[in-house]
Amino acid sequence: MPQNLVDYADKYSATEDELLVEIETFTNLSHPEPWMICGKVQGNFLKMISCMLRPENVLEIGTLTGYSAICLAEGMTKNGKLHTIEKREKDAEAAQVFFDKSRFANQIKLHIGEALEIIPTLENTWDLIFIDADKVSYIKYYEMLLPYLRKGGIIIADNVLFHGQVLEDPIKGKNAKAIHQFNEYVHADERVSQVLLTVRDGLLLIMKK
Repeated sequence: MPQNLVDYADKYSATEDELLVEIETFTNLSHPEPWMICGKVQGNFLKMISCMLRPENVLEIGTLTGYSAICLAEGMTKNGKLHTIEKREKDAEAAQVFFDKSRFANQIKLHIGEALEIIPTLENTWDLIFIDADKVSYIKYYEMLLPYLRKGGIIIADNVLFHGQVLEDPIKGKNAKAIHQFNEYVHADERVSQVLLTVRDGLLLIMKK
């Protein structure tokens, strides 16, 4: 998307609170891949979906430094719980510092390790799931989690345009191929309805029928 349109969307989206600004600043200054943070526009979108859905159980795959988890926590019920999984210990340690500063400190549970191993240990029915981790495992995550997503629950998958590489013919990159296969897989799945949004690097909203 042209940068001027990105800037325009950013300008007219709700202002971030101080903690989110702190997380974004920290990530931009110290993380080797700062572009992975979801940022203001996408963060506001996640927050709004959560506030509309009012989830009790939220799962995030791919924590990074905690920005998106805090956005997803915004709409949780009073007794809601958010589980977030991060493979990289350094990112998890940074995220935990910010979680402890947030008003959701007692509602966010951070797990460190391989998501495909951790997910089966979480015996929950999920209301809202955000997938933003290794792209080659998206279909595995989806199939593992869909049975535990409540009817009317939402899965949000990030990076489903993968920098526009899904439009290449032929698609060359490993991750872009995996994302395209995931998009095709969900599109053909009669258990769900879905819409692909061109927010940032693409978000696929999937609702269980």
